[in-house]
Amino acid sequence: MMTARLKGLVLGVLATGLVAGGVQAQTASVPARGQTVPVGTVADDAADDPAIWRDPRNPEKSLVVGTDKKAGLHVYRLSGESVHFNPAGRVNNVDLVDLGARGVVVVASDRNDPARALLKVYRLDTRTGALLPLGQAEGGAGEAYGVCLAVIDRQVHAFSVLKDGQVVQVRLDLGRDKVSGTVVRKLGVPSQAEGCVVDNRTRTLYVGEERAGVWVFDARPGAPAEGRLAIRADGVQLVPDVEGLALAAEGRTGGWLVVSSQGDNAYALYRLPELTPAGRFRISGGELGSTEETDGIALALGRFSRAYPDGLFIAQDGDNAPNAQNFKLASWAEILRAVRTPTP
Repeated sequence: MMTARLKGLVLGVLATGLVAGGVQAQTASVPARGQTVPVGTVADDAADDPAIWRDPRNPEKSLVVGTDKKAGLHVYRLSGESVHFNPAGRVNNVDLVDLGARGVVVVASDRNDPARALLKVYRLDTRTGALLPLGQAEGGAGEAYGVCLAVIDRQVHAFSVLKDGQVVQVRLDLGRDKVSGTVVRKLGVPSQAEGCVVDNRTRTLYVGEERAGVWVFDARPGAPAEGRLAIRADGVQLVPDVEGLALAAEGRTGGWLVVSSQGDNAYALYRLPELTPAGRFRISGGELGSTEETDGIALALGRFSRAYPDGLFIAQDGDNAPNAQNFKLASWAEILRAVRTPTP
């Protein structure tokens, strides 16, 4: 979340339409087409991060897992209703991976002990929406913040992002009813980090350093630990804090990386694999309201419903007044159209 001082500066920027150096950012506007019910924790910064499971047989029955970082995990239908709640306490970020016959595995970053990061692991019952606990794995010495998953050489790897910028890569060994984890590598960025996402095609890990931008690492466990700052938070295309990251894969290496530009309540797009800036957008202008101060985001391609014919984008809404925070749903097709023909 932004500090009060930073929020005041941002509001001044938005009022004038100017950002760093007097440069005006061209930002498209897209309406929310759906929203979840508010989280149970009211009058607090609580909703944080979503993950999407797309039902390949019946996409309209797809599910969304979202964190209430003060209380636990919700599972939502596309209609926005919560069909399951797991009282896991202070779980910050969440990700999932569909392993086919082995089921859908959900992992949340557990910050109940700020000195000991844990990875809470569940299996998602895709019929009922229930989260079935499998256990937990160590996520590093420090406060858990972000988490993202990758499948590398048929093994599930979790990247546990700690608040101080450490990134701990953990191989998850999944049994039928239990889980164990092995730390295989430690990475890191210079300061506070949270959002991350992995491109499974190219074995590339993207990590958001909140004040600086987006780092790129080789996700393979035997690769060098050094990364590079590939996207800088320049105050124009990407305005800090840098928060959630999401990825839309297209072809062998193409697609988009989406980054939550929390500093001006927008989302920045970059074309893969070169990470070329490809536009910006905000969720606003619809009957369901806008999104502000977004932490986590998620994106999945494919048809979900008439409202989401080519993909689903979800963003945490940090200011859903007068209600508690929630998650807003938007059409990826509408986003791409708006970005390509933004309103001057």
